[in-house]
Parts: sequence; structure tokens; C-alpha cells
Amino acid sequence: MPGKILVVDDETSIVNIISFNLKKEGYEVITASDGETGLELALSEKPDLVLLDIMMPQMDGYEVCRKIREKSIVPIIMLTARADEVDKVIGLEMGADDYVTKPFSNRELMARVKANLRRTIANENAKNAKNTNVATYGELTIDFKRYEVKKRGETLNLTVRETELLNFLATQQSQIFTRETLLAKVWGYEYLGDVRAVDVTIRRLREKIEDDASKPKYIITKRGVGYYFTC
Repeated sequence: MPGKILVVDDETSIVNIISFNLKKEGYEVITASDGETGLELALSEKPDLVLLDIMMPQMDGYEVCRKIREKSIVPIIMLTARADEVDKVIGLEMGADDYVTKPFSNRELMARVKANLRRTIANENAKNAKNTNVATYGELTIDFKRYEVKKRGETLNLTVRETELLNFLATQQSQIFTRETLLAKVWGYEYLGDVRAVDVTIRRLREKIEDDASKPKYIITKRGVGYYFTC
């Protein structure tokens, strides 16, 4: 499964430690010490995953993440030195797939890297598969095998995480899931108990699939319980 990973952080010691551990696992590593260089490498080198620090000179991690998301769905794991929920939510709002709070253990970081890369590989394999399993829900067409979602015939630019969440909800239409259940089923590993990751991903997904995200007709909130998909 090893691939190319971009590490963007202005702390040389952290970059060196992360790079050393990634290379031990067989990954190719490229690095940047500021946001502008990180953005340039993310778009030119086309890494399989980006580890992105938030607090950096010139251009912070939030802005780098936002600009990457305008052109790529590469998995992005934010590295934050603060446990502030606001920092984490902003990162997810900008399009990050995951985050790790410093100081973090090598085991935790590698687990997050491998989990996110597995999703990308599964997504790519699905896109190359010949067999399809397509379902239509109103104006949405979901190809579950190829991880492709269309609205009125136009392909939507969903991240792997957003696609997985939509696929999961759509295949179990009208069944209500708590945020904790969605974390376990879709994220697939312990997510520090932060159920707000689900809320943020649902919000981003609604902005892409709904005509009016404030009045959703596909992904519905069951107040005090969770979410469900309907058509």
C-alpha cells in the first residue's frame, strides 16, 4: 500500500521525525516548511496523501487545505498543536479528511495515514472496476462500485469520505444512524470521540447534493438522534 506522502510543517524536528517513520513504513516522502511551497508541491507532485500543519508562516494550513480542495480530492490530515474544537472544525470545513493533535504517537499517526490511504486505494480500484451497481434517487445517481455520484447527469466532486458517507446512508434508506454509529461505520476507526466530524461532513455533502442545503431533501436530520437518507 505504500505511496507518496507530502509533509507540510514549519517545525524541522517534527518533519524529520514524521519523515523517518513514514520511510520506515516504505512511503516516499516529500516535505515543505511553509504553506506556499506545500501548496505548490501538493498540486505538482500529486501525492497520495498530505499531512498538513495548521500554524505556518506565509500561508496557514487552512488556506492551503482550501486551495488544494479546489483542484484535488487527495486525503488531507491536519496536524494541530491545539486541542481546540474550533480549530478542528475549521479544518474539516476547509475540506480536511482527518486531523491529529500534537503531540501524537507514531502509532496513532501511522494508523490514520494507512486508514485514509486504504480508502483512496479502494476508491481508485472501484473506479477501474467493470461491474457497476447504480441506483437513482430523485435527481441523484449513485454508482456504488465506481464511487461516482451524479446530479442531473453532472458528476459531483465529492471527496472519498463524502462519497463513503453518502453510499452508506443511501444503501440503508430511511434508517436513522447516530453520529457515533456513523463514525464507527464510515470513518472505521476511533476518531477521538469527536462526533462534530460527522456534522461537518454532512454539511459539506449537503452543499454538493442538495438544491438548498438549508432545506435538505436527501439527507435528513432526526433531531436529538442523528441522520438518515430518504428520497
